[in-house]
Amino acid sequence: MRKYFILTIISIGLFSCVNTTITKEKPAAKQLPDSTDMTNNFYDNTEVIPLVMSDLIIEGEIANPGKVDFSVLPQHSVIVKETLLDEAGGDRFVGAYRYDGYSLFDILNERIIKKVNSEEFNPIIDLYIEVENKTGEKVVFSWGEIYYPNNLHKIIIAGSVSRIVPSRTKELWPLPATSKIVASNDLVTERNISDPVMITVKSIRKSFKVSRGMSPMYSKEIKLFEGDKQLGVISPVKDKEDITFYTIFYGRGKGIHSTSPFYGMLLRNQLGNYYKTDRQNLKSGMICITGLDGYRSAVSFSELFNRNDQQEFLLVRTEPDEDGGLFRVFAAADFFSDRAIKSVIEIHLIR
Repeated sequence: MRKYFILTIISIGLFSCVNTTITKEKPAAKQLPDSTDMTNNFYDNTEVIPLVMSDLIIEGEIANPGKVDFSVLPQHSVIVKETLLDEAGGDRFVGAYRYDGYSLFDILNERIIKKVNSEEFNPIIDLYIEVENKTGEKVVFSWGEIYYPNNLHKIIIAGSVSRIVPSRTKELWPLPATSKIVASNDLVTERNISDPVMITVKSIRKSFKVSRGMSPMYSKEIKLFEGDKQLGVISPVKDKEDITFYTIFYGRGKGIHSTSPFYGMLLRNQLGNYYKTDRQNLKSGMICITGLDGYRSAVSFSELFNRNDQQEFLLVRTEPDEDGGLFRVFAAADFFSDRAIKSVIEIHLIR
């Protein structure tokens, strides 16, 4: 009797092992669209369509240029309501999508920076990248919007796409056929160009005298430029739309600075009369914000003027004659404080 009991237990154990093995070999259910809304995820209800991907090369101010190996990179998903500028200057909705692909954060992560202006200005915050596609179309992204945000991996090279279909109208938005760069924090998605084949790492090509540790430091106004042409001046005028940003102000080098709020004006509102929001600026406009001590930062035009997350750049007025005044810039979207420029003296639009 005992012998039969032992054999029965062994048989049950073997049967369980076989069943476990079979379960593990089943296709993953997550590959199938949830067309019946069995989960709370609204973004997986339609078929995932693979996109044709081209080879992507990285070059520029790096020590190790070369081809991107997508096979070793993790995938990320972003959701986008794609909208373009129309002929009349308004917005034309294209469709709502979930894109899966490879973030610029990961793509550039192991590239060793070799700045051409490192002797004058060693910090990396004046870096940006230019992305070019097969037809020669180019868009730009600041290094800061890739590596400094509170929310990382929001800019990807998409390798697949699925529609986000309205449950009532059942509208089927047009699908792309090839890979594309997707900037999911953009309101108007002019930077979402197809078939990216080249990434070039660059630094702002403007030279400023650097005076490290300058104190006291005070600039009475900000001069605004487009190229070499001065467009205007921001003076210390009161603004009825002063707003408050609460923050934990934390630097990449020195750590915590303060937990005090910032009060000021939206920077884009102060610049909007001077810098036009057109297709060219949205795609390839780069802003250089410079302090009296030569400290400077690259900010893409879209990052400043074209956000869908309301994490704005703030222009802060200090007290009269306060060290580091009169105007400072605070980047609310950034985890680190490094792009908070003191005593801003010039802002340049570079195209």
